[in-house]
Amino acid sequence: MKVAKKTAVKQIGSIVVVLVVLNLLSHYFFKRFDLTQDQRYTLSETTLKIIKKIDSPLYIDVYLEGNFPPEFKRLQNETKQLLEEFSAYNSNIVFQFKNPIEKESMRVEVMKAFYERGMQPLSITVEEKGKQSQEVVFPWAQATYGDKFTKVSLLKNLMGASTEEKVISSVQHLEFGFAEAITKISKEKQKKIAVIRGNGELHDIFIADFVKSVRESYYIGTFTLDSVQKQQPKQTLEALKKYDLAIIAKPTEAFTEAEKQVVDQFIMNGGKTLWLMDAVAADMDSLYNETGTILAYPRELNLTDLFFKYGIRMNPLLIKDEYATPIKIATGSQGSETQLQQYNWKFAPFIYPTSTHPIVKNMEGIKFEFTSPIELLTNDLKKTVLLSSSEYSKTIGTPTPISLASISEETTPEEYAGKGLLPVAVMMEGKFKSAYQNRILPFADSQFKAVGKDNKMIVISDGDVIKNQLDKGMPLELGFDKWTNQLYGNKEFLLNCVNYLLDDNGLINIRSKDVDLPLLNKEEVYANYTSAQLITVGLPLLILALFGFLFTFLRKKRYSR
Repeated sequence: MKVAKKTAVKQIGSIVVVLVVLNLLSHYFFKRFDLTQDQRYTLSETTLKIIKKIDSPLYIDVYLEGNFPPEFKRLQNETKQLLEEFSAYNSNIVFQFKNPIEKESMRVEVMKAFYERGMQPLSITVEEKGKQSQEVVFPWAQATYGDKFTKVSLLKNLMGASTEEKVISSVQHLEFGFAEAITKISKEKQKKIAVIRGNGELHDIFIADFVKSVRESYYIGTFTLDSVQKQQPKQTLEALKKYDLAIIAKPTEAFTEAEKQVVDQFIMNGGKTLWLMDAVAADMDSLYNETGTILAYPRELNLTDLFFKYGIRMNPLLIKDEYATPIKIATGSQGSETQLQQYNWKFAPFIYPTSTHPIVKNMEGIKFEFTSPIELLTNDLKKTVLLSSSEYSKTIGTPTPISLASISEETTPEEYAGKGLLPVAVMMEGKFKSAYQNRILPFADSQFKAVGKDNKMIVISDGDVIKNQLDKGMPLELGFDKWTNQLYGNKEFLLNCVNYLLDDNGLINIRSKDVDLPLLNKEEVYANYTSAQLITVGLPLLILALFGFLFTFLRKKRYSR
């Protein structure tokens, strides 16, 4: 007995010593192990750099709490797992899950407050014990760092997708969403964006929501090219060089040669550009007239040679796409109320990204209006097609009349054979060559560059992609259509474009991460319901019973001696 006691004491002592040593080592050496096949809980190097720079408490309130279906439970669990990883690498990151409407009496006030902050709740159907009920879910989080705060959307709005598919796409973006939010509130603004004015571009109120969103991360302001006309082109160019990105949003007036040289040399000196161009003059607002018809005609902006040198051609054609976004048209009246009916408007393509590029990967569809095809030309630049029309699309020559009556026309797949997949958003990367190389310059410039630095440029063949609608004179969220209550991915797409063009820490590349969350095949389960029950319920019980029987048998056999 004494020997046994000594042995036991030694064993306990050894265990204590090992535990103490392990605790001491864990204090100096930190390592977490991700055993998932897709390494979904392994944070990217970019994310680690971002969260390690947080040197004071950063609070994250997650409002995904309450009574909701299993799909949202999954999103809740994945969000919790991710934030636990954040907190493990930096204890200054503190998070908690909250139920915004825990007090039923405060429901209306809370929902109003969330709406005002741009965090729209979601109404879902919950089935419990054979009864269905409506519940409100707030798939949002808010990050606060000092006196700065920003919202994080936890659920992707994929039109036509099931809740399960939306959750999978949302999980794909969780790391990027939180990393981007932390960057916004913890990093000081450095890059500057110029919104170009002077050639009939969209008025400020129509790009207000975009500007508001961009302002969270960058300095942004308007920059007019008026001084070029006042015989001060060199001063205008020097002023523009102080910006990192120029956004040209739906110009309607032709550029002068001097203005083109200013923009061209801005690009040659490393300035990034985001072009949103209408090659054809046609607007939905003009279409709602007594005849319901407009004439669509080529819009001359005097930029053809500029884009040709950069490797693309904006063809003055219109894309007609069967995969289109809806519009509402008055079809009559009932009493004093006008009856509106929804139709697909084939001149407003619903562009669903298929590219794996980080800018558009796993993104919801984007709404275009009267867009034109972009032709890719051969040069030394790398060109990436970010967005294309659907397989069932074709071009219409201009000038041509456009009528609302076309919504009733019938088409066949044969009409689109071999005509679709037309590029509408293209990115170019590399060393651009000046459009004024080996040409007489519109104005003298001793610092003229014929070949530029490594650079990036994105061209979108529709100026209305950046345009927000108005309600009672106030701008609505970019991508929201008040007539159909649909929210498209326009804002996310454009913000990703800006982030990619200006990104110097690889934040946008987090979007490339793939997370594999297999969906339950409900049809197969229903077809093999009995087998599924036996495997999921009966087999575990059988294994447990066998283990209990074996354990009891061995115990009796051992102690019966």
